[in-house]
Amino acid sequence: MRVVVRAISELCLTVGTLIVLFVVYVLFWTGIKADSAMDHQIDVLQEQWSKGTVPRSPEARTDASKGAGGGGGTAPGSPKAPGPYEYGAPFAVMYIPRFGFTWNKPVLEGTATQVLKKGLGHYRGTARLGQEGNFSVAGHRRTYGDPFKDFPQLRRGDAVVLTDGTTWFTYRVDKGPYKTVPSDVEVIDPVPRKSGYTRPGRYLTLTTCDPEWGHSHRLIVWAHLDSTQPVEAGKPGALRR
Repeated sequence: MRVVVRAISELCLTVGTLIVLFVVYVLFWTGIKADSAMDHQIDVLQEQWSKGTVPRSPEARTDASKGAGGGGGTAPGSPKAPGPYEYGAPFAVMYIPRFGFTWNKPVLEGTATQVLKKGLGHYRGTARLGQEGNFSVAGHRRTYGDPFKDFPQLRRGDAVVLTDGTTWFTYRVDKGPYKTVPSDVEVIDPVPRKSGYTRPGRYLTLTTCDPEWGHSHRLIVWAHLDSTQPVEAGKPGALRR
């Protein structure tokens, strides 16, 4: 009996140790690797932008529609459409002041697992940055740097700012976080379902998993393009403390 009890105790201790090591890996090591990967993607973009090797859009004017809610969301001063994004490669940096003024993440083309380990992912087939349609982006809630950990804190009127190296794009949140299921793909339609928008415009959709450590549901936030300005004009007001 003593031998059996000792064996069971040792087995429990081994299993417990493995569980602790797995938790450490999930909580810390993947985060460290992801933060390093995201920093590298931003460095790659900064180097490309400094060399002018990324296709540059025409200078944007600062005028834009401020309509929200039931439609609007168009920005006549937006740059012309950029060229096709390269799958798995970064093309923009996103800033969300609600998450803190040090929060910034690269946006890459595609939403496959390997892509989302390096930053946020642009849904292929959705609108390009600043263009008419629905520019849709996914990100992990937890693990791999926890980019959208604070997603539920987003509120109407919050700014989501992106840059492609030539232009600043400021979107304003209109609705969310809205909870739905993964099969509800209409949330990234050009005029997304249940967003409150009723006609074509220049929209942004952000998606992440829910619950915090699960993936049975999705949280959605919708925003409209509020303004644009060339990077030469300095940071937009939303990024000024």
